Amino acid sequence: MIAKPGRLATYFHVHLVSDSTGETLNAMAKAVVARFDGVIPIEHIYALVRSHKQLDKVLDSIAASPGVVLHTIVDRELRAALEDGCRRLGMPQIGALDPLVGALSRYLGAAISTRVGAQHALDTDYFNRIGALDYAIAHDDGQSQNDLENADVVLVGVSRTSKTPTCIYLAHRGVRAANVPLVPGQEAPEKLDGLKTPLIVGLTVAPDRLVQIRRNRLEGLGEVRGSTYVDHESVRDETVRARRMFERRGWPTIDVTRRSIEETAAQVINLLNERRAKTGEPDAGGAQS
Repeated sequence: MIAKPGRLATYFHVHLVSDSTGETLNAMAKAVVARFDGVIPIEHIYALVRSHKQLDKVLDSIAASPGVVLHTIVDRELRAALEDGCRRLGMPQIGALDPLVGALSRYLGAAISTRVGAQHALDTDYFNRIGALDYAIAHDDGQSQNDLENADVVLVGVSRTSKTPTCIYLAHRGVRAANVPLVPGQEAPEKLDGLKTPLIVGLTVAPDRLVQIRRNRLEGLGEVRGSTYVDHESVRDETVRARRMFERRGWPTIDVTRRSIEETAAQVINLLNERRAKTGEPDAGGAQS
């Protein structure tokens, strides 16, 4: 964060204590601090704090660097020990999820669960996302096509139709996504026709927009040259062939011309969930940080 000119930045220690991965707490802290100009946090992150021995070490660190303590500790005994320790140190402590959890509990008329199993579910989601991210990287741009049957989704499209960033975004939602590029003048790889498990989605884009994206890409690489890659007629022909290919195979398509990566990914997840609803499978993209 950049401080306003003429004003010194205010630094402060913030201790983030979580009995899980700490992703939720870290994101919340960043969102809140971003509301203050010229304030720069020195973050101390303590993840997977689940024992009194671990908590004692956390309290020692807090004592060494006094500051604000934010936590998402669920276990009642550990939470009480953390709160008591902060009181002894004179440090403010905040249960980051308390207002939301309390309000939702009152609205639902339901008790707040402190089951360890619920915490384990979050960890499982985390590792599922890591696995999905590894898969997306290994199967980017047509790589490892022999393993496509293990994908949840395979995105197909011509060059620069946001296939890679969409796959990475989907991976962060726990969706195993691969992408296969279409080469001008060639049919889609035969392996795609034999896939039974993955949902195959075609990505399309308006030719004029695609030319603009490709030109920006070439300029960013320092390449200023004419080629069929950015020729309007060639690009138009390329996109028309891709659309016709998707129609022949009956693949659902998404026009990414005016869509952000997040919007494209959301539409892919909707298509995947519609398909899974017919087979009784759980919805995709439910993992949250």
